[in-house]
Amino acid sequence: MQPRNTHLNSAALRGAVDLAAVKAAGEAAQKAEQARAERARQAAAAEASGVEVPGPAYPLVIDVDEATFEDEVVQRSAEVPVVVDFWAEWCGPCKQLSPILERLAEEYAGRIVLAKIDVDRNQLIAEQFGIQGIPAVMAVVAGQLVPLFQGAENEANVRKILDQLIAVAEQRFGIVGASGAAPAEGDGESARPQAMSPEDLALSAAHDALDQGDLGGAIQAYQNVLADQPGNVEAQLGLAQAQLLRRVETLDPQAVRAAAAADPASVPAQLDAADLDLVGGHVEDAFGRLVQTVGRTFGADRDTVRLRLLELFEVIGPDDPRVTAARSALARVLF
Repeated sequence: MQPRNTHLNSAALRGAVDLAAVKAAGEAAQKAEQARAERARQAAAAEASGVEVPGPAYPLVIDVDEATFEDEVVQRSAEVPVVVDFWAEWCGPCKQLSPILERLAEEYAGRIVLAKIDVDRNQLIAEQFGIQGIPAVMAVVAGQLVPLFQGAENEANVRKILDQLIAVAEQRFGIVGASGAAPAEGDGESARPQAMSPEDLALSAAHDALDQGDLGGAIQAYQNVLADQPGNVEAQLGLAQAQLLRRVETLDPQAVRAAAAADPASVPAQLDAADLDLVGGHVEDAFGRLVQTVGRTFGADRDTVRLRLLELFEVIGPDDPRVTAARSALARVLF
């Protein structure tokens, strides 16, 4: 399994945390299971009657905008992994990558759908996804965001990433795309889910608890994984996400923000406000708030704020440019 903050980050928390995503992911996963069962029923009926199993009932490459995003991406992701290609007419590397993605979408014959989003015409979607540059490719599986890669990639690497995406979709959500769709030529065994090790099973159980909103269970499960594998990056990120969600689930946003505005020197108030900033998608605001608080505190209070900031870095992921910028700002106020 890939760490969640690299190629296959299937958490809903990458660049922003949405509390509703936990519930939405569970609902989408349930829809995915229902859709999978219906496809299996239809395939069995078709086979029994000697009728050819139909291919996908949806287009494999689609242009998506803000009006169609919910239906074509979020809802469709309960049936098939939806790969989202963020591009623009002026982007040279996009013109190299997009044909590769389109060709592979056709070749995979219903095991993925490619949704193309012009960032110039759909700036709100690009902003919500935290797009920093294009081309950028993400996926949505059972309502969950799965960042894949940014920048141009060659066809061999794109194929490997898509194979991993399909395997994760099958293993974790039972999503297999179009009924009867055969593996794309050349993808071989790599697209087939392999037997999971005990370590991966434990990590999968932790992810499932988080996806289902069982925050206490998720925290304990991630801690169990880390007890055996202290360096497991995926478990570290999952634990940071679960702990953040646990901290904010009982907060009153209006009261927290009022307290933080009234008393900038209050460490507890600033910590709570930063958590809410991050959950609301205001990543730079969360980081900036805590960097400023580090700059105005000393001793144990300063260390408390610094450690919380490092925890929030874990939630977003070390490679995110906003984390890099905030680390530099933190170094400036510390030294």
